[in-house]
Amino acid sequence: MAMPVMGLDVGDRSLGIALSDPSHTIARGVETIRGVTFSRERCLNRVKELVADEGVDTIVVGMPRNAAGEEGFQAQKVHTFISELRRWVDTPVVTFDERFSSVSAERALREGRVSLAKRKELRDKLAATIILQTYLDHERFQRHDTEVTETKRRQE
Repeated sequence: MAMPVMGLDVGDRSLGIALSDPSHTIARGVETIRGVTFSRERCLNRVKELVADEGVDTIVVGMPRNAAGEEGFQAQKVHTFISELRRWVDTPVVTFDERFSSVSAERALREGRVSLAKRKELRDKLAATIILQTYLDHERFQRHDTEVTETKRRQE
């Protein structure tokens, strides 16, 4: 049986967490760690707990890039977080382009007429969900493209 994938949106003062279903079809937001309770150690410990409790087989971390696709200062902070995370868990950690995930999350919350206070609470969890769902869709389409190519080769 397949195990879920975890998505993370790493910020300076928050960590958004999402999980997929075991079939890797749908991502759902789990929580945001922020504010007074935010610390790197607390974040790493919570991720470790969820990995064990949920049986996560892969962790996808959103990698911030600019519009040209280049990594900047924030990406270095995410790389540092990933290095620390790899010391806390044995689960494979991969990065995935997170361009515009926070903007998309904010837009969706505004369009849903969510209050400012509630948006702050939900934004990072929703951004993690968007990162993870985009990753899952990408992986599914990659598998599909490979299957189509192999089928065409066998038919030739």
